Amino acid sequence: MNPRRQFLRKMTEFGTAFAVSPFLQSSQGDKLLAAFERTQAQRLAEATTDEDFWNQIQQAYTVSANVINLNNGGVCPQPKVVQEAVEHYNRLSNQAPSYYMWRILDAGREPLRRKLADLLGASPDEIAINRNSSEGLETIIFGLRLRAGDEVVLTKQDYPNMINAYKQREHRDGIKLKWLSFDLPLENDDEIVQTFVNAFTEKTKVVHITHMINWNGQIMPVKKIADAAHERGIEVVVDSAHTFAHLNYSIEDLGCDYWATSLHKWLCAPFGSGMLYVKKEKIANLYPLFAAPDPESDDIRKFENLGTRSFAIEQAIGHAVNFFHMIGAERKEARLHYLKNYWAEKAQEFPGVSIGTSLHRDYGCAIGLLQIEGHDPVDVSSWLFRNYKLHTVGIKWDNINGVRITPNVYTTPRDLDVLVDAIREYPV
Repeated sequence: MNPRRQFLRKMTEFGTAFAVSPFLQSSQGDKLLAAFERTQAQRLAEATTDEDFWNQIQQAYTVSANVINLNNGGVCPQPKVVQEAVEHYNRLSNQAPSYYMWRILDAGREPLRRKLADLLGASPDEIAINRNSSEGLETIIFGLRLRAGDEVVLTKQDYPNMINAYKQREHRDGIKLKWLSFDLPLENDDEIVQTFVNAFTEKTKVVHITHMINWNGQIMPVKKIADAAHERGIEVVVDSAHTFAHLNYSIEDLGCDYWATSLHKWLCAPFGSGMLYVKKEKIANLYPLFAAPDPESDDIRKFENLGTRSFAIEQAIGHAVNFFHMIGAERKEARLHYLKNYWAEKAQEFPGVSIGTSLHRDYGCAIGLLQIEGHDPVDVSSWLFRNYKLHTVGIKWDNINGVRITPNVYTTPRDLDVLVDAIREYPV
């Protein structure tokens, strides 16, 4: 058998994902599969900078050739195979919606649950499929059995939707919020952990930890904080919107009780797809956000009572998982870290420029924060787009100010050279 056909057959062991992809049957798809085959035995350092391989990855996306998208921290585009899968399942659904959606595609949720659970390193009985991190985390926040006077420890650098959800519980139920604030970036686990520990009291019931701060890409030492919390009987909620399929880890590495992510971020799954994790022994005591027949059931599926949803979006998630496996978790993380440091190391040498993100692999990865002294980040972001068609986002949140710059696997060093040139030419 042709080696590329052998590799394609190996890939289909992850499921039937590629069977509906015209792209993978095309000459460009054939080149992509050949690139995957060629690089299977590469060492990590070699694979990280193999630009021929990553150029083939770029061709697997439909990103603009005229706008350099460096705001993947907001939402990531889908590779062609995922877009094609959404279109395929949507056409199928429209042939006879109630039949194909509820009797055919709905049956695909359990294989998908197993696929996602395997990727996270969890039991399928601990994984619920929903629409985004906010929905998953608000399921947790509003489902926790907190009473007046119970304390929750969180930070001012957490995501706004989560902050507002806790504030609503504070307003409605009389819980007490204990706010921490960090001057980022930080490269000291002990300092971070001790700040959390100093806030814990006998009344603390929950600690909320953002695995990667979305504003600047700071990675927090979740496991160490979680261990300290559990020693004191405190439950641990983790927001991993930006780390799933970005960093190479399993749920055991975090030691948390509750966790959620957006699959349309770094997994590059369809827009409006997410995942919730609840530790098995915690499920029964957590109320669902959308009413279930038995709110105290220990079945993770009680969190999936969303009513009619897009089964096309849901089923296409599996194709994103397959594409992720083709790249490989370790290789993807290494590439993303390389790309961030590629531009950041050059930019920080310019007068008045600093980087508000750690360049160390333990504390940062793809997301980087550009800071130009004396200049408003929104103005800088606008200038970058107006003059170089670099799509970024200006961040002004609490004590974090800068331009968030986030490449992805389809970003090339040539794109980042444009960014570096633009930063050099910025009128300071």
